[in-house]
Amino acid sequence: MDLSKIKTGPNPPHDLHAVIEIPQGGHPVKYEFDKVSGALFVDRFLHTAMFYPGNYGFIPGTLSEDGDPCDVLVVSQFPVVPGAVIRCRPIGALTMTDEKGGDEKILAVPVDKLHPFYDDVTSYRDLPHVLLRQVEHFFVHYKDLEPGKTVTSHGWVDAREAEALVVQGIARAKKRKVSKAKAAKNRASQSTRAETRAKGKKSV
Repeated sequence: MDLSKIKTGPNPPHDLHAVIEIPQGGHPVKYEFDKVSGALFVDRFLHTAMFYPGNYGFIPGTLSEDGDPCDVLVVSQFPVVPGAVIRCRPIGALTMTDEKGGDEKILAVPVDKLHPFYDDVTSYRDLPHVLLRQVEHFFVHYKDLEPGKTVTSHGWVDAREAEALVVQGIARAKKRKVSKAKAAKNRASQSTRAETRAKGKKSV
């Protein structure tokens, strides 16, 4: 799968695509897509006996502060297989920091077209309180037994702020793309100049 060809969504930041890496209720194995090859790698086995409280993955065409695509947790009635792309809409975000810095988790639900079950859910507050506590507990504690890793929760923010995080992520991704293009152009220009100088020396 060429991840670079998957759009951020039909109408970002309100209607998004989420590339699922780990299914809801999935075993304590952390999978991650390699962004170059598109292959799904086993990143690590969680040291804690915990299960993912939602379908976990990332939003393509975005970058978070840690340099990876924005994380997203899509809660649904059913688990979604790894590698599937699901349309979703953000209803909030869990703001967090880990040992590397900011580590927000966008909370989303499937769009109404996929299933009307979440029609009336427009905010994280519309979900059962116990589910929100389970999600926060999972992300705060799933690294507990891993040396050198820490997670701190700063609480929930609403859909508007979650959408703002997505917009920031899109801007970062575009900026990186431009920077990479400029760097590639500079390398090509330097290579051309080097070849020209080499040819000049040979002719002398």
